[in-house]
Parts: sequence; C-alpha cells; structure tokens
Amino acid sequence: MMLYRNLLSSRWKVIPSLSPVITRNLSNFQERDGVGHILLDNEKTRNSLSLEMMDSIQQNILAHQDNPAVRCFVLSAKGHVFSAGHNLKELTPEKGSEFHRQVFAKCSELIGVILKAPVPVIARVDGLAAAAGCQLVASCDMVVCSAESSFSTPGASFGIFCSTPGIAVARAVPRLKASYMLFTGLPINAQEALQAGLVSRVVAREELDAEIERICGAIKSKSRSVIALGKRFFYEQLSMDIGRAYREGEQVMAANLATADGQEGIRSFVEKRKPTWKHQ
Repeated sequence: MMLYRNLLSSRWKVIPSLSPVITRNLSNFQERDGVGHILLDNEKTRNSLSLEMMDSIQQNILAHQDNPAVRCFVLSAKGHVFSAGHNLKELTPEKGSEFHRQVFAKCSELIGVILKAPVPVIARVDGLAAAAGCQLVASCDMVVCSAESSFSTPGASFGIFCSTPGIAVARAVPRLKASYMLFTGLPINAQEALQAGLVSRVVAREELDAEIERICGAIKSKSRSVIALGKRFFYEQLSMDIGRAYREGEQVMAANLATADGQEGIRSFVEKRKPTWKHQ
C-alpha cells in the first residue's frame, strides 16, 4: 500500500505545469447543485491522457476543491471511450526519455491530487477505460459504470507494459485478476470489474445519471468537513500496520467528535432531528 503513503506525503506538491500552453479546454468544469462535473472532452483522441489533458483535469480539481459549494467531483467523458490511456504520440522515441518521464510524472501527480482532494472523486464510466484510463478510474474514490463498459491494461501489446496503471489496478483488485489484465491485455466487462472490486456500481446506461445523482445526494447530505477528515485518514491508514492504524484511528475519531459537526451529529441523533451542518 505504499502508493497511498507516498502520494499523500508532503513530498507530493503540485509543481508548475510541465505541459505546453493549453490552447483549448481538453476537460471542462461545471458546478451543478453542489457537484463539480469534469468532462474529458477530446473524443478525437479517445480522451487520451496527454500532458495537456492530465494538466487540465488536475487544474479543474485544484481550482474548485476548496469551494465549499462543491461537495464531490464527477469525472465523465464525451463519447463512449472514457479514456484510451496515454497519448501514444507523446511516447515516440523522438520525444525523448526526459519528456516521457514528464508524462508519467504528471500522471502520478494527477493521481495524488485525486487522492488528496478533500471531497470524493467519482468516475462515471460509459464505455472503455484502458491503460492509464483504467489507472485513472481505479484511483477515484468511487466508480459507477454502465453495463456496456469495459476495462483493460493492454500496454504490453504495444511494447510498453502498463507498469504505472498496474499500481492502481493491483490496489483495487485481487492479484490474480490484476495479473490476468496486465499480462494478457484482455478486457474485462462491467460485471467482472464489479466482482473484482474495480468498480462500485454497474447500472444500465439509461440509469447511469440517476445513479450518479443518488450517490452524490448521499454525499451532499453529510458534513463536508467530516467527509474530508474521513477521506484523508482512510487513505493514510492503508499504508499502516493494523496496530498503528487502530491507534491513530482512535485519535482521529476523538478529534472528529470534538468538531462542531461531530457534536451536532450526536445532538441531532439524540434529539431525533436532522442535523444542521456547519461544515466545520
């Protein structure tokens, strides 16, 4: 579980953009009723995770994650390919090793931003999520997909093993399923992904938006500050041994009870009423 400890540690600070100046919005942000919707919008490249695309997604999260009106993010994509992974045109020999390292570093940085965001990040998948696109999905806090969706890590077929996508996938699914995906490159369907733990929910395509709305509504009914506290510790404890996790968890829960919303939650339960959150 070293991924979470490293990505959440202080050494992972947002660095200046490594990508060229963005000449068009490769991802678009819109806040609707407390939900920050981020749409991957480069259907021509199957929403590939180019440097510009990754930087665009990252900046949309960073620009809005501290807005108290935003209670969660939903990542979705235009078309029926969520993301085909890295843009292979950026991985040609002509680009050089230094540029290649920048591409992979930006992807790791984006994953760190998702994990450290104080509100849940939900992937809405309706189609294929492949390679780094599958990595992006597996790194979100929740994944809701249509029954038509599929997931794969086919990098070895193109001579570049999905080593970094495998980090996220192996932390989401059992070892034997991860190795099947990584070594064969064969896709798994939505039901297989659900059974393996790669996705949270599978619904019919026509029910996808309603399911997203239901989940976002459940999140919005909670205290924003309590969710932020809980998310932070959830990922921190994954890299701890169980004894340390319980010791630190005890302190986190005691601190939670001392917050304004922790106290309000207990009072509202005792008084048999809905809580009035201050989100602090």
